[in-house]
Amino acid sequence: MLIDDIKIKLRAGHGGCGAVAFSKTLMNLGPTGGNGGNGGNVYLEGVSDIGALSYFRGKKELKAENGKNGRPQLHDGEDGKDIILKVPIGTLVHNLSTGEDSEIISIGQSLMVAKGGIGGKGNFKFRSSVNTSPTQFQEGLPGEECELRLELKLIADVGFVGLPNVGKSSLLNELTNTQSKVANYSFTTLSPNLGVYYELILADIPGIIEGASENKGLGIKFLRHIDRTKTLFHFISAESPDPRKDYKIIRNELRAYSKKLLDKIEYIFLSKCDLLDQDKIKQKLNQLKKINKKVIPISVLDDESIEQVEKILRDIIKQKHQKIS
Repeated sequence: MLIDDIKIKLRAGHGGCGAVAFSKTLMNLGPTGGNGGNGGNVYLEGVSDIGALSYFRGKKELKAENGKNGRPQLHDGEDGKDIILKVPIGTLVHNLSTGEDSEIISIGQSLMVAKGGIGGKGNFKFRSSVNTSPTQFQEGLPGEECELRLELKLIADVGFVGLPNVGKSSLLNELTNTQSKVANYSFTTLSPNLGVYYELILADIPGIIEGASENKGLGIKFLRHIDRTKTLFHFISAESPDPRKDYKIIRNELRAYSKKLLDKIEYIFLSKCDLLDQDKIKQKLNQLKKINKKVIPISVLDDESIEQVEKILRDIIKQKHQKIS
């Protein structure tokens, strides 16, 4: 199961204490207490693995290493080791302790979320002409603590949307060999399935139902994954008694969640056309064309219709390269 929203508590390492020590060497008496080491920092780092947040499941608190205490003979304590926590690219980082929001959008991107405490000074640093044998020292400062909410929003080129059981997973399997679960009942897909078609990332967004934006059914849990998707493939089953109604349900839910979603490039597919005869398919297409004239009938069992979809994907790849150049 994909973990895409989780809270974690983090603590950076505390700084080590400075030491109080004196040289016992004759003719070289004086303070030799070293400084404490700095506490380790806590970093987040972007990775391509969308399942990386599952690492945090069941973990109450993660801590960086404390700095070591100072030692005699001017030996400073070692710094505590940092911890680097891997999160998927597309992760929004909500710092619940400070109210600040950040995001991880590229592989290898690093974000410090908790800074380690500074080590305390040893008594060597307190020496002076009027204080030749200081016994003062500093304790290390505490490391920062924070509570984060990590919210994953997939970064995909194409998002598959539609009511449950409209053939999204079947087409994803056909195009990318992802072998996502396919069955003839609602809520087949309980987490987004990803596939790669050459250089395009395709995301099968779990079935949206009427009222999803109000948290009905699977609710807004998966609507967030469409935010960063550049193009939508909208699937409507040829088996539907009212294709226009199905189309409007999805569009209304997208609008209720964010009006910006309606501005995305959209392709409409009348899926599962192998289950009806040509006359009925034509009737369904005519109904949908009253809303949008660009409706494409497809079936995963029909090579020609799959080729149509692949042509669209190849055009998207070309457009992607043109924008880069």
